[in-house]
Amino acid sequence: MALPFRVEVVRSTRRKKTVSASLVGDVVRVQMPAWMSKADEERYVAHLVERIERQQRRGRVDVMARALKLAQQFDLPVPASVRWVGNQDSLWGSCSMHSRDIRVSDRLTSFPSWVVDYVLVHELAHLAVPNHSARFWTLVNRYPKAERARGFLIAKGLETDT
Repeated sequence: MALPFRVEVVRSTRRKKTVSASLVGDVVRVQMPAWMSKADEERYVAHLVERIERQQRRGRVDVMARALKLAQQFDLPVPASVRWVGNQDSLWGSCSMHSRDIRVSDRLTSFPSWVVDYVLVHELAHLAVPNHSARFWTLVNRYPKAERARGFLIAKGLETDT
């Protein structure tokens, strides 16, 4: 497996349970207990490097600015806030109608921009219509690549065709 960063593994007898990683320049420094196996090391390194990669990519995209532009372009409600989150494993995005906050999974950072835009339009439409009614889909389908993006997300396994 080719990793995008150089990795430095630091094993410590003082560290008992936890594994952590930090980006130092262009090196991911992974700190782990000395007793862990080589297989544990490989698993943790792959997971932590992927997480750091996502953090780096999401810093390059201002989802709030993008959402504001899409809201204006497609005449959708304006959110109070839009931010990347790393804890959405079964959703691409979510919103709270009450607070008008939109959260977007950072797993989207590796997807094409038109897919991210679709997820943002989908969540913006939920600020107007809380369910997946015909009225909701009329709003979402204002986005010209909506059908194509839904197909992309279906292929990724977390979007249904409803």
